[in-house]
Amino acid sequence: MGVEEKIPSGIVLTSVEKVVNWSRKSSLWPATFGLACCAIEMMATGAGRYDLARFGMEVFRASPRQADLMIVAGRVSQKMAPVVRQIYDQMPEPKWVIAMGVCASSGGMFNNYAIVQGVDHVVPVDMYLPGCPPRPEMLLDAILKLHDKIMDEPLGSNAKRRELPGYAPRELVASSARYTPEGKKNHRLALRTELMDGPGGITR
Repeated sequence: MGVEEKIPSGIVLTSVEKVVNWSRKSSLWPATFGLACCAIEMMATGAGRYDLARFGMEVFRASPRQADLMIVAGRVSQKMAPVVRQIYDQMPEPKWVIAMGVCASSGGMFNNYAIVQGVDHVVPVDMYLPGCPPRPEMLLDAILKLHDKIMDEPLGSNAKRRELPGYAPRELVASSARYTPEGKKNHRLALRTELMDGPGGITR
């Protein structure tokens, strides 16, 4: 079941842009970088059950100079922010960032003076992943959506499209609803209905 069996003529017509983007998205190397409890879920994603190696990402690089993906797994403190920026600056282009969890995305539930209210204050973020912590399936979903974004990136002379007024990349959002077990989903829906419409509910 190789590629040669799926292409009877043995000829593939494509563009350099698509080939380059395909090679980039098929060999993302994440930096070894965990900050808090979300890092445990990131480690689980790399283990045998979820098997991140299926997407060419089995190698977590200890050196930022060999990585092209930063998964910010956890909250970023004010003292850690310069380190995050330094690691990002040491990564070669092209590079991407996933903010994993609500702490990395927005600073968490509370506006704590010691915590940066979203890692996008420090580095540009390509994908925001909600959850506290998000499940490994959600991280895989975010990575697959990042693959879609990488495939859409213009290269060479086409890169000038980014400067056009109407250019806007597709909005990609990782969702937890897709991975919520059906029983829990129904329970949440019933609880929400009871809170909204029940005796003494919000809408009453």
